[in-house]
Amino acid sequence: MNIIRDVIKPISKGMHITLRHFVEPKDTVSYPEQRKEQFSRTRWRHVLLRYENGLERCIGCSLCAGACPVRCIYVEAAENTDEERYSPGERYAKRYEINLLRCIYCGYCQDACPTGAIVLREDHELADYTREAFIATKEMLLEPLPVRDEVVEAVK
Repeated sequence: MNIIRDVIKPISKGMHITLRHFVEPKDTVSYPEQRKEQFSRTRWRHVLLRYENGLERCIGCSLCAGACPVRCIYVEAAENTDEERYSPGERYAKRYEINLLRCIYCGYCQDACPTGAIVLREDHELADYTREAFIATKEMLLEPLPVRDEVVEAVK
């Protein structure tokens, strides 16, 4: 048994690798003060868009739910009336939910939507403390109403 070949050489080789990585510059970021640049195809937070007049783009067709490979989207459609109009079409999404714990953020829902109602944005801070907080409801997903010009002029 050659002790140098069997014991000391492998240990010195391992220590050489360890020390080489120890002195290399680190690729760390002081989060949240500094942030790494996201890739151009990054998809994270779901958002339901509106038209400029405030109506919802979602027409309750459930194509996003059908395209979802993990079945994490639930859409319940209802009919628009003349008194209560939520979208320009005949129907609207009365209930729209996404289970973010099951979602794999593939973007198929965005690709399947005929009106461009659902989009995935680059906001990746999705952490929370309870499982119930990861069921994104329609109210959580809808972007805020656009500011009207009359309201802005009245403030001035």
